[in-house]
Amino acid sequence: MADPRMRASDADRDRTAALLREHMAAGRLTAEEFNERLEQTYAAKTVGELDEIMSDLPGIDLYSLPDASLRRRGGPPGGQLPWRLHSESSRLSPAWRAAWGSWLSISLLCFVVWLLSGHPGSLWFLWVAGPWGALMLARWITGSHPGNRRDHPRSE
Repeated sequence: MADPRMRASDADRDRTAALLREHMAAGRLTAEEFNERLEQTYAAKTVGELDEIMSDLPGIDLYSLPDASLRRRGGPPGGQLPWRLHSESSRLSPAWRAAWGSWLSISLLCFVVWLLSGHPGSLWFLWVAGPWGALMLARWITGSHPGNRRDHPRSE
């Protein structure tokens, strides 16, 4: 056990704040109690002060809590769209990031070649970027994985 007189780090205070949020979400703290303890947490100088803030609350292992960014098996839960499956910040999956990155890179390359070619009347680069982008957008909205093909079963 750490010496209660030891100075608390920012990580110690952040960990205590995260625990307080979990206790409030579980209904052990009211919003007023949570705000009061949160202020005390960020004002705490020692590990002992942080322990005192948490003394009347049961221990919680933050590492055993479910991770909201984990994807559920069996397709989109509750009909969620694919851009909502991976985290609260709505980031794309690595496969979709790679697919969209490829589309953007090739489309940008075609656009630059079109600019340098000196034929402003012909918008040929749109015949590359448009259909490919439309197909990817359709698969993204329907929830298909970018690496799946019709003749190959999904691997999970």
